[in-house]
Amino acid sequence: MLRFFTDKSPQAVPAQPIQPLPLSPADLAAAPDHSLWRLGHSTVLFKLDGAFLLTDPVFGQRASPFSFIGPKRFHAPPIALDDLPPLDVVIISHDHYDHLDRSTVIALQQRTKLFITPLGVGQRLQDWGIPADKIHQLDWWQGVTAGPLHITATPAQHFSGRGLRDGNRTLWASWVIGSSQSRVFFSGDSGYFDGFRQIGLRHGPFDLTLLENGAYNEDWADVHMHPEQTLQAHLDLRGEVLIPIHNGTFDLALHGWTEPLERISTLAARHAVSLRTPRFGERLDILHPAQTQPWWRQSEAGRPRLGAIAHPDPLPETD
Repeated sequence: MLRFFTDKSPQAVPAQPIQPLPLSPADLAAAPDHSLWRLGHSTVLFKLDGAFLLTDPVFGQRASPFSFIGPKRFHAPPIALDDLPPLDVVIISHDHYDHLDRSTVIALQQRTKLFITPLGVGQRLQDWGIPADKIHQLDWWQGVTAGPLHITATPAQHFSGRGLRDGNRTLWASWVIGSSQSRVFFSGDSGYFDGFRQIGLRHGPFDLTLLENGAYNEDWADVHMHPEQTLQAHLDLRGEVLIPIHNGTFDLALHGWTEPLERISTLAARHAVSLRTPRFGERLDILHPAQTQPWWRQSEAGRPRLGAIAHPDPLPETD
């Protein structure tokens, strides 16, 4: 905790406000199937086979149990909660505050058909007033069909808890999202482990992998991946296109806010991995993803750049 106050990067927050692309209900209605929009930290909206699916919905101002303190978001959501379409599925990876926001979930209740969670997380939702018949809880490797989609909970290496006395009482998971024409992997939070290779063998290859890339540090390397590990996880999963998430919305570590995106961009180019970094609110075609731009540099315009970040770490060794 002391290091969070004394050892922060001078670029921990953007020099200028991040400007997401505004997203309207008309935009969503007109969008073709197999589209996605990154709305925030790990909040991603999908349109698949006519169904709308949302991951880890956090629309609140802070990733915190308190409204007056804690990590504050760098940007407004590209679309207001009330403007979201009726949702067929909301997936929640685990119960940490930057992935599960109580006020957002309560607001989504009336427009969501089904909440899919790891074991135990669904009980939290019931405690908040979400009807049990709207919740489906899964263990690792279990799946459920929701309309035209098939959702499978897969392993992750992380932890859970929202207070001082409830550590690891609920499960955490990564997710496989299957539609008629696409297969997507959503990591939630995880350290690097051999489970990515197992998931790739059992459920890959993937058209897209949405992988955690941000809020890392050697002090907690078992539960969050460094960019080198994010890239290796994508390769283990047999992914075609990598989209780094878990960055650009909250200050949750000691590194600069742009560092995860710069490092993964350099690594992807070095290893010939197809990378896409859409702006918040920008539509991406899952089957034919267009090239994207390094949007984060616009919010750093005018601030002197630090020296080049040297990270000689090799990719993790795999058997």
